[in-house]
Amino acid sequence: MKKVFFFAAALLFGVIASAQFAGMQRGQQVEPPPEGYKPSSCNTFLSQYPAVNAQTRQAMFRVVAPTARKVQVDLAGKRYDMTKNDKGIWTCISDPQVVGFHYYSIWIDSVAVMDRNTEAYFGSNWESSGIEIPEGQEGDYYRFNKNIPHGQIRSIQYWSEINGMERHCNVYVPAEYEQNPAMKYPVLYLLHGWGEDENGWSNQGHTANIMDGLIASGKAVPMIIVMDCGDIKTNPDVRTASGTLTDIFIKDLIPFIDKNFRTKTDRQNRAMAGLSRGGMQTTTTVFNNMDKFAWMGTFSGFFMGGMGARPAAGAAQAPSISQQIETAFNGVFKDAAAFDKQINLLFISTGTEERNPKETVEALKAHGIKHIVFHESQGTAHEWLTWRRALNDFAPRIFK
Repeated sequence: MKKVFFFAAALLFGVIASAQFAGMQRGQQVEPPPEGYKPSSCNTFLSQYPAVNAQTRQAMFRVVAPTARKVQVDLAGKRYDMTKNDKGIWTCISDPQVVGFHYYSIWIDSVAVMDRNTEAYFGSNWESSGIEIPEGQEGDYYRFNKNIPHGQIRSIQYWSEINGMERHCNVYVPAEYEQNPAMKYPVLYLLHGWGEDENGWSNQGHTANIMDGLIASGKAVPMIIVMDCGDIKTNPDVRTASGTLTDIFIKDLIPFIDKNFRTKTDRQNRAMAGLSRGGMQTTTTVFNNMDKFAWMGTFSGFFMGGMGARPAAGAAQAPSISQQIETAFNGVFKDAAAFDKQINLLFISTGTEERNPKETVEALKAHGIKHIVFHESQGTAHEWLTWRRALNDFAPRIFK
């Protein structure tokens, strides 16, 4: 009798739960986007908005805020006023956007908040909303390809004596890593930019998809990629940051990776690259540890200004680029032949719509630096599409 009772109760509970779940699903359903618009690939499960028109590259936003007096969308440096209907639903359509990934926020009565309809992306030092304006087939290199083998991104905690606490990094291993237990691999250390974190390259950058495609096509050699945090963080017990990122990489991170992964540990099989601030951190780390690295890349992050000679007090003008080259980064470029013997590749990338170091690159070439490649992302600025394109061009050049 008890068994029958418990079975009936369980059945009744299941029916109620199913009904409640169906009701929740219906509650989440909203009016579908108009013709030509599709939900953004960055949206959370079942969220219809923001919606993107791939042809016009416009985005439509929807916010439910019945008691708000003013609601805006802050996207790509512009705020759009939203219009409220009689149900308290605010909507707006953006101007045409550059293809690629963009952070955005919702402003409700002058308070910036994250749109609950998208995944959270850490940018500008807070959890932001994100939207992807889709490219055409030219963007397939950073999309998931079901027809090729896929590597793994592993979430790793390690202890840093320099930082005085545990740190987190993401480590990409190629698809063949577990299939070849005797094989060792070269390592690329890849840094994010200011205001982002070690998850940026995995999430916004689609590193795994890019590398899976390059390796499967034979364009890049199988490699391990370590994506660490570019900040020296604190916690309730460690309230003051100590050391430098360079020290953390050289004394803590690299030894940890070499101990726990099957790596090739000589300088010819170690590279470092970074975007924006991470590019500057790359130059600082590599140029002060030339015995540890033979390949390097800076994506929107190579600037000679402030690194070379400064005008003397009362001087009429700043030093020329050629003069800066002699003294920049503690004179690393002064002897061009010696530099080329140590660095197999200095890869400098930028978007055409941002600060462009092309003049500096040409000056370095004229100075005699031969192992240098300049890459431009057409039509993009200081944004993730610039850096996806940079990685896609950089990775096939290293460890060969």
